Amino acid sequence: MYTRLVPSFGVSEGRMGRFLVTCMAIGFFALIAAGVAAAWSTAQNEHHTREVNHTYEVELAIDRARIAIEQSETARRGYLLTSEPVYLATYRTAMAAVPKAVGTVATLTEDNPRQQGNITTMRRLVGDLSAQRERTIAAAEAGDRAGALTQFEQETSIRRMRAVRSLADTMVREERRLLAVRDAAQQASVQVFYVTLAVAGLLLVLVAFITLVTVLRYTRELATSRDALRDFADTLEDLVDERTADLSRANEEIQRFAYIVSHDLRSPLVNVMGFTAELEAATGAITELIDRAEEKAPEIVSEDARLAAREDLPEAIRFIRTSTQKMDRLINAILKLSRQGRRVILAEPLDIAVLIDGIGASLTQQIEHRGATLTVEQPLPNLFSDRVAVEQIFSNLIENAVKYLDPARPGRIVVRGKREGKRIHYEIEDNGRGIAPSDHARVFDLFRRSGTQDQPGEGIGLAHVRALAYRLGGVIDVSSELGRGATFRLTLPATYTEAKTDTRGR
Repeated sequence: MYTRLVPSFGVSEGRMGRFLVTCMAIGFFALIAAGVAAAWSTAQNEHHTREVNHTYEVELAIDRARIAIEQSETARRGYLLTSEPVYLATYRTAMAAVPKAVGTVATLTEDNPRQQGNITTMRRLVGDLSAQRERTIAAAEAGDRAGALTQFEQETSIRRMRAVRSLADTMVREERRLLAVRDAAQQASVQVFYVTLAVAGLLLVLVAFITLVTVLRYTRELATSRDALRDFADTLEDLVDERTADLSRANEEIQRFAYIVSHDLRSPLVNVMGFTAELEAATGAITELIDRAEEKAPEIVSEDARLAAREDLPEAIRFIRTSTQKMDRLINAILKLSRQGRRVILAEPLDIAVLIDGIGASLTQQIEHRGATLTVEQPLPNLFSDRVAVEQIFSNLIENAVKYLDPARPGRIVVRGKREGKRIHYEIEDNGRGIAPSDHARVFDLFRRSGTQDQPGEGIGLAHVRALAYRLGGVIDVSSELGRGATFRLTLPATYTEAKTDTRGR
């Protein structure tokens, strides 16, 4: 028989699944790393762009300040040479713009101590130039044009202007230096981005390749197993039919054996019971004889004879009668089980709620006597099965629940059910005495009982229930704790299907 139904890939399916999940996680983290690198590179580029724009803005502000200073100097010279008011107006406008232009440069470079030092120097030079220029303009406005020209020729404004130009060039070079530093930083960030992207891409390609190879190999193994499973499935039905036929024949043999044994046991049991009755009658005659002998000749009656006639024989007969009655009940139970095994199952639609109500009505006196309640939780799934067998199963379970309720508290019995696929699960729950965990399996054995034996019974009820459940294609089990009640779980097919039997000879 073929037994290899799963791939022999070298690792278990669980480990294979974990391996594939790990590969997916690595690929996912690689994508995250690439995304983080892209976001970081984009942020760096944006920062660099802002810095470049800032550098160009500073350079433009420096040029504007220098142009304003030089324009004011040119206008002053034109005024001194021509005394034209237009030059004076141009001078005043240019000089008014110089502080603002220098202030703009100072604001833009406030985070650069070196440039701030240059701004201080420029403001000092511009202040000296402004004071000198004002003196010459004042002389020219007073009509002393010759004196104004003489002061102009003797002043040091040319040297100061050269210093301003040199300082402006120095400030521009500083900005160019910062721009070079920022370019280098940008190149480094771009390089890091491309390296990260390359590593992530390589990792993704590697993970994809390994995953693809693994899945392809695993798929081939699964295809091989599927083909083998298909071949096995082709013979499985015949194998199941053969095993079912064997089990059916074995079951029939066991049922016939049980019937024959119980029938054969009944014959000697009937003889024993009959002769026990004759012994009982003979014991009466002997006791009467002993009584008469004691009246007429008491010396011939020994104490042993008196005890044997009046106590030993009646007690022995009573033990024999009790044992034979118990044996008779046990034989009847075996016959009942064997007859159930031979009974033909007749499946029909069953309304389980109505069936439970009928069982509850038949047990009304016992339920009320124990102060209990029987509750059916709706909806209760219905069955297509054998009415007699299903009714006997529920009757036994509910009657047992009533029988073994705890008198110390109000009894509560609940019947519920739910459907899962093609099977229906029923639960019969009570709050009675409960069953010890060690007895959960043995309570379904024939003639086995659990707990205090203060209720009538021979220990066949749950064995009968299990046999009926098996006969209907179902199972039954129990969960319980002592003192906390019990819950019997019955699982039956929603639609009973007669098992196939094989009548062919072996």
